[in-house]
Amino acid sequence: MPPIDSQTRPAASVESWATLRRFIPYLWPGDRPALKRKIVVAVLLVLVSKAITLALPYAYKKAVDAMGVPGGTGFQIAFALVLAFVLGRFSAVVFDNLRNIVFERVGQEATRQLAVDTFNRLHALSLRFHLARRTGEVTKTIDRGTKSIDVMLYFMLFNVAPTVIELVAVAVIFYVTFGWGLVAATAVAVAAYVAVTRWITDWRNALREKMNRLDGQALARSVDSLLNYETVKYFSAEAREAKRYEEAAQAFANAAVKSENSLGLLNIAQALITNALMAGAMAWTVWEWSKGRHTVGDLVFVQTYLTQLFRPLDMLGMVYRTIRQGLIDMAQMFDLIDTPVEVADAPGAPALIVKRPTLTFDNVVFGYEPERTILKGLSFEVPAGHQVALVGPSGAGKSTIARLVFRFYDPQGGRILIDGQDIRGVTQASLRQAIGIVPQDSVLFNDTIGYNIAYGRGGATMDEVEAAARGAALSHLIDRLPDGFDTEVGERGLKLSGGEKQRVAIARTLVKNPPILLLDEATSALDSRTEQDILATLHAVAEGRTSLTIAHRLSTIADADTILVLNEGRLAEQGTHAQLLRIGGLYADMWQRQADAVEDAGVAAE
Repeated sequence: MPPIDSQTRPAASVESWATLRRFIPYLWPGDRPALKRKIVVAVLLVLVSKAITLALPYAYKKAVDAMGVPGGTGFQIAFALVLAFVLGRFSAVVFDNLRNIVFERVGQEATRQLAVDTFNRLHALSLRFHLARRTGEVTKTIDRGTKSIDVMLYFMLFNVAPTVIELVAVAVIFYVTFGWGLVAATAVAVAAYVAVTRWITDWRNALREKMNRLDGQALARSVDSLLNYETVKYFSAEAREAKRYEEAAQAFANAAVKSENSLGLLNIAQALITNALMAGAMAWTVWEWSKGRHTVGDLVFVQTYLTQLFRPLDMLGMVYRTIRQGLIDMAQMFDLIDTPVEVADAPGAPALIVKRPTLTFDNVVFGYEPERTILKGLSFEVPAGHQVALVGPSGAGKSTIARLVFRFYDPQGGRILIDGQDIRGVTQASLRQAIGIVPQDSVLFNDTIGYNIAYGRGGATMDEVEAAARGAALSHLIDRLPDGFDTEVGERGLKLSGGEKQRVAIARTLVKNPPILLLDEATSALDSRTEQDILATLHAVAEGRTSLTIAHRLSTIADADTILVLNEGRLAEQGTHAQLLRIGGLYADMWQRQADAVEDAGVAAE
């Protein structure tokens, strides 16, 4: 199943802190004591930095009060306190950055481990998931999830948590110094600040989502129009296209104006609350000073604390938005991790041991969907060392057999046996190690020829790679290339021809050296001359191995030891090429049709 989109997730799931609690084991790994120590050190640095920050207003207040004392003593005290104030500010910056340096490894390790777990899970998921997925959506989910973790952790641990600590500390200090009145006023202002910021930020998020959607719509219209440039010209539709694009651009501009204006409204609302509190608190302090109950230093004391308190709160909108989006992105990553594995190893499954590489289908029933059965009680055997071909009309289930042999799916009924062992009872890794495949479309990694050949088996030596290249008749190509085995093949191997890609795939299978070989229409996409060259190589590779060839062109498998003819998910005929032609059944009809097609093509060419 594809990942759940954030817009279709239940709201309770998005808002739930269960997502964050699930991430804690990555942040506090039980088997990594060194990382735990770094977290403890980072927390201590946060506390030290916050303690220094909370002490600064005291130094400021005392310096101002000392300036009211006549004589040199007042100057010396004030000067020392000013230096202490500046040193404290510098120390707080130092401790904050030391905290970042210490914690960086923790955040990156947590991000790395979660990304690796998600990547491993994706490879463990069934072929059904990967056929249904949107690759861009999955990669974007992983990218957004991993990128949001570090930023979200930073804000939660080093913005939200210290701000809460500072709120409590300031409340205690204000209570001890000024009583409940200022504490209550500050609490009301902070509560109003948080509530207004959250309300406006949620409103802004909706506006921004609409703006992004309209931006994508405008871009899509422009790209679609330019890609269909000739069609636009054919129908003299330039004015219509310009109008459609202008409408989309105008809608985006209107949404962008609302989004940016909402930011201004947020800033005004925040400033109104903070300045109202600041005005009230400072006016009350001046009033108390006029009564002789407070000093001049108390005025800067209150102002400094409130300024320090609201400085991190100024970022509350961004912090709230970042944490909320980070929880959504992380939840989507956990959705990927939680996707059920359709094909899993049985508990305690042993490795497959192949002494006689026989392949047996025993009354196999399979369908990709319950209402559509592909294989209907299929039974056949590929004896050890034999070359067996599998043919039949399109939709008969030929390629499905290859997927079942590799256990990309499990059949709904029957058994698939290799050397008498049910493949559902052995590990998938050992099963796939025993089977090699040369597919119809050989997809290569965007790396070198040598890397793609060596991919057949981890730890393959250069001598083995060179031997495999010779076995696949690749040596003449590699000798002509200036970089030899270091030649880059390009995205999906597009720098090589079809025949060259097939030979690399054959060489990769030779490096793997499996006892069972699957050839899934390995030459159907090639021209006749290349096909004959590749067939000669494949026959040499299959010599001495158990091979099952899935073929469309019957001429390529006429010399097989046994030919199995499938029709509508059942075994319709089997025998050698000559025997099947004498029967005069489905195989003979297919052979005649292909022969007539070749003859017609020859006549047309003349």
